[in-house]
Amino acid sequence: MPENLAVEMRDIYKYFGGFCALNGVSLKVEKGSIHALLGENGAGKSTLMNVLYGILAPESGEIYLNGEKYDIRNPRVAINHGIGMVHQHFMLVENFTIMENIILGDEITGPLGLINYNKAERIIQDFSERNGFDIDPKARIKDISVGMQQRVEILKALYHGAEILILDEPTAVLTPQETTELIHIMRNLVQDGKTIIIITHKLQEIKNSADTCTIIRRGNYIDTVRVDDVSVEELASKMVGREIIFKVEKEPAEPSGVVMEIKNLNVSDDRGVPRVKDLSLSVKAGEILGIAGIDGNGQKELVEALTNLRKSDSGDVLINDISIVNTTPRNALDHNLSTIHEDRQKYGFVSDFTVSMNLVLESFKREPFSQKGLLNEKAINQNAETLIKQYDIRPETAAQQPMKSLSGGNKQKVIIAREVENNPHVLLAVQPTRGLDVGAIEYVHKQLIKQRDNGRVVLLVSYDLDEIMNVSDRIAVIYDGKIVAELAAQDADENRIGLLMAGGESV
Repeated sequence: MPENLAVEMRDIYKYFGGFCALNGVSLKVEKGSIHALLGENGAGKSTLMNVLYGILAPESGEIYLNGEKYDIRNPRVAINHGIGMVHQHFMLVENFTIMENIILGDEITGPLGLINYNKAERIIQDFSERNGFDIDPKARIKDISVGMQQRVEILKALYHGAEILILDEPTAVLTPQETTELIHIMRNLVQDGKTIIIITHKLQEIKNSADTCTIIRRGNYIDTVRVDDVSVEELASKMVGREIIFKVEKEPAEPSGVVMEIKNLNVSDDRGVPRVKDLSLSVKAGEILGIAGIDGNGQKELVEALTNLRKSDSGDVLINDISIVNTTPRNALDHNLSTIHEDRQKYGFVSDFTVSMNLVLESFKREPFSQKGLLNEKAINQNAETLIKQYDIRPETAAQQPMKSLSGGNKQKVIIAREVENNPHVLLAVQPTRGLDVGAIEYVHKQLIKQRDNGRVVLLVSYDLDEIMNVSDRIAVIYDGKIVAELAAQDADENRIGLLMAGGESV
């Protein structure tokens, strides 16, 4: 029986200088299916899809769409042949409405060249209702959630005629509820005849959503499997080439004196609405305190206040009995608070700087990186080479590459390496494993526990309840800007914390 393929890529090779990103990778995607592309950070997943979408030109290889060979030279050619791609970092105009973003570049016009907004709105509303998107075409991008922005990106691709939809790390910035909704939308689209390729390293989501999975490792094709035929553990082993420990073992915490205190903190958002409400917490040396909560309950404003990126209305933040509230980000850093920010694009790095320079952004004025006011490039580069090996940052030759050339997961590794190597008294880790593969997650969790064992404070803010429960020694649940419960991790269970996170009473 002949194969019913929407996409076939044969022996794709792609080099960046002397680095082989894709080493003869092949891919077959059945029509009307959800096909997962699985691999570690830097394995070549996004590179392969960027070739399919025409962003990158391969050195060699062939691409077939619905059995016909095509030369996809640029994204416009890909779009004209029914390929749409939703990138990990959305490409939307914040001040435009949803409708204006969707029709941008392909506007419906009348006889006088005027845009027919009413017709565009009807088309978009029809797409939305048919596929369960539930959007308001007149809402502005800046006023909607990240999950809703992703729906806009998908709708934009469908509006432009996509029959094959590529989703790059589609759940990296979504809450668990939004992830469930996205999977439902993907299934609706497949029932409507679309074909979906998802780039991911989230194994359970592959099990929950995909029909087939292709695994690549370090630019090499490894295997293609039917998802129902393999376990999560087998997928993980194929992805990284070794057995993965999903729950990192740790000894019981031995906390000592209080290092960080948050006292009656009140913080408002940009509109003046109170988001953190009379919040108090204390964290001791040698423990990991996890803050559990559904996104949007004041975590963003709390982190910004702790790092002095936002002014607090009242209250105090002390590190080693010294107040740092309402000062500067540099002052927080000088008082040994290091931060792994949730928004790495905005706060984590300088995209045009090299990896070497990004690794010393907070310490370049200190020896050995600076001597007599001049940068010591030899020491900076040696530091980078050491950390690249230690934290498995890929490619291994990344030291002199600009940060923007790295994959999302490897950018995150650079940030984590820099912040951990600062040896802070307090490590504020916000969504530290967002965008990382299971092998890298295992490594990061070990690093957080190592910081704890070295007598540091780790304040972990995560929307991943499994991460909170696996890594934390104590858990504080935040709801509507308030800490509604504190409990020891060994006394916590998922149902109890989930109920508290939703505003219910503890049972």
